[in-house]
Amino acid sequence: MDKNENKFNEVISRDNASIHDIVLSNEKQYICDICQEAFTVESGMIKHRDTIHNEQKNYECDKCENKFEFRSHLSRHQISMHKSHKDFACDNCEKKFVKKSSLITHQKLVHKDREDYSCKKCERKFENKSNLLKHNKIFHEVLKNYLCEMCAKRFGNKQSLFVHIKTVHEGLKDFVCNKCVEKFEQKSYLLIHLKTVHDGRKNVASNVFKDNICDDCGKKFKNESGLLRHISRVHEGRKDYACDYCEKKFGSKSDLLRHQRTVHEYRRDFACDRCERKFGRKSDLLKHHLTIHEGRKDYECDKCQKKFAQNSHLLFHLKTVHEGRKDYTCDKCEKKFGSQGNLIQHQKIFHENRRDFACDKCEKKFGYKWLLLLHQKTVHEGRKDYPCDKCEQKFGRKSSLFLHKRAVHEGKDFICDKCEKKFGRKHHLLDHQKTVHEGRRDYVCDKCEIKFGLKSTLLIHQKTVHDGRKDYTCNQCEKKFGVQSNLRKHQKIVHEGRKEFECDKCELKCGNSSDFSKHQRTVHEGRKDFICNNCERKFGRKGNLIKHQKTVHEGRKDYACDVCEKKFGDQTNLKKHQQKIHKGRNDYANVNCEKK
Repeated sequence: MDKNENKFNEVISRDNASIHDIVLSNEKQYICDICQEAFTVESGMIKHRDTIHNEQKNYECDKCENKFEFRSHLSRHQISMHKSHKDFACDNCEKKFVKKSSLITHQKLVHKDREDYSCKKCERKFENKSNLLKHNKIFHEVLKNYLCEMCAKRFGNKQSLFVHIKTVHEGLKDFVCNKCVEKFEQKSYLLIHLKTVHDGRKNVASNVFKDNICDDCGKKFKNESGLLRHISRVHEGRKDYACDYCEKKFGSKSDLLRHQRTVHEYRRDFACDRCERKFGRKSDLLKHHLTIHEGRKDYECDKCQKKFAQNSHLLFHLKTVHEGRKDYTCDKCEKKFGSQGNLIQHQKIFHENRRDFACDKCEKKFGYKWLLLLHQKTVHEGRKDYPCDKCEQKFGRKSSLFLHKRAVHEGKDFICDKCEKKFGRKHHLLDHQKTVHEGRRDYVCDKCEIKFGLKSTLLIHQKTVHDGRKDYTCNQCEKKFGVQSNLRKHQKIVHEGRKEFECDKCELKCGNSSDFSKHQRTVHEGRKDFICNNCERKFGRKGNLIKHQKTVHEGRKDYACDVCEKKFGDQTNLKKHQQKIHKGRNDYANVNCEKK
């Protein structure tokens, strides 16, 4: 008998010696009479039968038809899932919670104005002795003696280790559904599948985890310790395990090992049997099956009827779209994000200029993995999976098809009564009328006194002109841009050669819908909707009107040649001057150029 078993025997009393013998010998004497699953102790079998097979659920939610065995469970469900407002605010950081218990948990984990009980092994602190003891029992007591050599995960008994190796690493699924031939690694999963998919009872799986729900992301856990670990690692930022390849940090060792296995070793052990796509995690494969092949989106937003495949995605949508919460601000460009992960990704790509995903066919690099996959699909495979049902034109991106339909085929319901220009949204019409026809420039730059019709335009002007900031760099030619949309437009048109909007009258191709609409309006319809209020000259584009007013009526020449100091009213004429007089160079003076 080794030291671990000696330690185990010291904890267990003589009265429980028989149970101890059963656990060590892996005998499972208690068998569920419904599904024949075996358990080592009677309490485990009873809990299994009550949660999986119990159908006496008399308390039904009037909003989602979930059923519960106890009234208290129904109340907890309604508070956590359907209550839209959060009444419990933290007096330290003003973060709000739906449940008081979640507030208390947050204060205990985050704010340290309390007596601390520190763990001597990992220096983690707790608010009371019982939680410290629970932590030691879960994380540091050597009661999990069976180590998986493939992923370093530990188990309390040999049977659990065997099940883990068989299902996770070998991918064996011994339980087959006789209705749809789908396979499962455990009989309980097969039973849940039968009840939820074929019997239509969608509340069975959720009720197994209904007692421990994370307020921030809606993820569900079997026990409180799992919920607390999740909050600490995911939402409160504890990440003690760093990857020695890329220095990325993780909240648990298993997450670190999974990251190294899937990202740096690029292992994809879980293959889809329908489309041959491979995944690094089994959970990602299951999500792929549900959302792509079964097309299931079971979570519907009660405010806009948009549907989601996962509850966490619905909660994130509610928080960021309908509540307008974006709690994470970039300290470099002040852009706000709904999650910390999106903020980190933004900073990595746009401010650190990191491109970690390289194409193995052309060595082009991307900041996002989905952009790499999209690039490979559309450029190297030539796939255009999104055809327009009105003109048979095909697109490689769903977003491009949407923009094409909106620009070419769909009507715009908001029409300007002065120039008949159409808009898809009412606030765009109001902005147009205010700035173009009323000539209002309510936002004045305090540095150069230039006036703008929109506050957003003023902020962009100040950032790019006066602060000289060009935070967005092209990874192909290193050209810099002050606005992210201009960078994307540049990459799409210049480097990808994408001009997806083709005029059916003159075959001109445009890179974006706005240029396409301007072309049709000014060239083929002959419209000149922008009138100068000084000389009544008409223009087809607003930019040309502004340029005319600035150079002709105000006499402004803001663009100076840095070689000969000659000034011009617009940048185009400056470039023409430099190309013609200085032969495209601006590092020496030309004697033929007269200073003005």
